[in-house]
Amino acid sequence: MKIGGVLLAGGLSQRMGGGDKCLRLLGGRTILSHIVERAQPQVDALVLNANGDLSRFASYGLPIVSDPIEGFAGPLAGVLAGLDWAAANMPDADLIASFATDAPFFPRDLVRQLGSALEQGGFEMACAMSNGQAHPVFGLWPVTLREDLRAALEGGLRRVDRWTGKFKLVEVEFPTEPVDPFFNANRPEDLIEAERLVAAAQ
Repeated sequence: MKIGGVLLAGGLSQRMGGGDKCLRLLGGRTILSHIVERAQPQVDALVLNANGDLSRFASYGLPIVSDPIEGFAGPLAGVLAGLDWAAANMPDADLIASFATDAPFFPRDLVRQLGSALEQGGFEMACAMSNGQAHPVFGLWPVTLREDLRAALEGGLRRVDRWTGKFKLVEVEFPTEPVDPFFNANRPEDLIEAERLVAAAQ
């Protein structure tokens, strides 16, 4: 099974005070560099979804795609950007894995575990879960559903669960010890905690 990956960096980062959360430093490197290091080995090809001046991400050496839907339509627009990229550049890709770019501790076997649950249960899509909470921005999405998603977004849909509720979705639980792998640095105080976690892991 061929799987592409999309890094979702197209948001406004309002709770962090604006700018790109993923370009904040963590352990002396950008959060995005941590994300790329974890995501790249899990997929056959990786693309970055971002908006605005894309040159700020040039040093990462990744293809970059903007939201195909205008107006900062949320994470589903980034997923669609990844699906469109895969359809054009990975014609044999079955799925796209999506990764949030503010959660630097996500599992290094995330895609394998999601894919295994997807195949075993005959599901159409999969997302991660921890501590009873779903994390739909960490998911596996079939390339064949991209036009359905486009129509939904063009019709004004923004909530992820409103769209995924139409399909057979499996939520895969991940352990939260020693740290919740989907801890995300949304606010300045979260970044302080992330620094502590990185230091503790060294």
